[in-house]
Amino acid sequence: MKQLDTKLMHPADQIKVVISRIYRSGMTTTSGGNISIKDENGDIWITPAAIDKGSLTTKDIVCVKADGSVIGPHRPSSEFPFHKAIYEIRPQMKAVIHAHPPALVSFSITKQIPNTNIIPQAKSICGRIGFAPYDVPGSHNLGDKIAGEFAQHQDYRAVIMENHGVVLCGEDIMDAYQRFETLEFCARTLINAKILGEPTYLTDQQIEQHEQAIPTDIPYFMGVTYPSDERAIRNEIVTIVRRACDQGLMISSYGTVSVRWRSNDFLITPPGVPRWDIEPHNIVQVKNGMVEAGKIPSRSVALHQAIYQTNPKINSIILTQPPHLMGFCTSGVKINVRTIPESWIFLKDIPTVQYAMQYEHNTEIAEMLKTIPAILLANDSFIVTGDGLLQTFDRLEVAEFSAKSLIMAKAIGELSPISDTEVEDLRVAFHVE
Repeated sequence: MKQLDTKLMHPADQIKVVISRIYRSGMTTTSGGNISIKDENGDIWITPAAIDKGSLTTKDIVCVKADGSVIGPHRPSSEFPFHKAIYEIRPQMKAVIHAHPPALVSFSITKQIPNTNIIPQAKSICGRIGFAPYDVPGSHNLGDKIAGEFAQHQDYRAVIMENHGVVLCGEDIMDAYQRFETLEFCARTLINAKILGEPTYLTDQQIEQHEQAIPTDIPYFMGVTYPSDERAIRNEIVTIVRRACDQGLMISSYGTVSVRWRSNDFLITPPGVPRWDIEPHNIVQVKNGMVEAGKIPSRSVALHQAIYQTNPKINSIILTQPPHLMGFCTSGVKINVRTIPESWIFLKDIPTVQYAMQYEHNTEIAEMLKTIPAILLANDSFIVTGDGLLQTFDRLEVAEFSAKSLIMAKAIGELSPISDTEVEDLRVAFHVE
């Protein structure tokens, strides 16, 4: 996976990386969507018209000069007019993403805007969201309508396009991409929650509590050493984080992984680093309850510390927001993993605890994990543990597959779960404690 460093990468390279991520994540089709970047010269680099998004190369990216001349082997995207209009209305914006991700299209064709208070980080990332009336794709009228939304509301950085899709802008391409990915994730979560029941939302005060939870009073230590076993864990964490992104189990704006190192010392991911782009040097070492100097650990670091201190058999932890599990997490509907034997054997019964418990009562969560491997944190995330990172990741996959199966089953009929007697047979046969 190529790390996206916007300070060093050419605009064409940035566009190629991001459109590839969007395509692989199932958020656009071969022909759908377009991305642009406005550089320091006022030139606009944009994806071409009618070129396969799944095999786009940097040579395919088109440059529209400030004087209107076009450099490149293809025509610029037919949606170039609204990209140009957004840059003119919002000169501080340097990147625009337009696509037809399925969940946001669902909102666009029902004339609705997703409520981003469904999860804690989304409101600050997505901001207020506009809605532009329908017009012919590629037309100047459509550009005017979209630009009008951005002009009328200077705090908008995302606009749902009626019967079309979504357009988002950002101060750089990563800013725009995180907004795009997070907004589509919110839409998917809301749809899954609606299938199960009714979504529950966080108050602004609860979201503020989350924003303020980044630790600032943890003691630091100097003289950090990185022996070979510690470096191996860093690489293992990076591999699993990127795999989780590829599998749709983690998004750029949220997800924490930690691994026990020696005794109760551990390594953990930091906040603020896009998960797609995380590197071994970003990982934070926590030793004797102190953090290596110059780094900030995940806002959930105290919870991880409590879990490792309370549970000597737990050696790795993942907190993340898979979309189907989040449907249960945000609807208040209990997840019943007594679907197939594997699900119960891997996960046992998964409880849901109230929002913010991971900040206010982390020792209680640590105690709960003595007898179960996973917990849903209401309107926040899914936490799963294991004796090694691969086992923890496997449990995460099984949990999300189970949640997806349960949501899909709602369209067919009532769940017929494995009975208590059959669960006891599984407990004996597979030595489940």
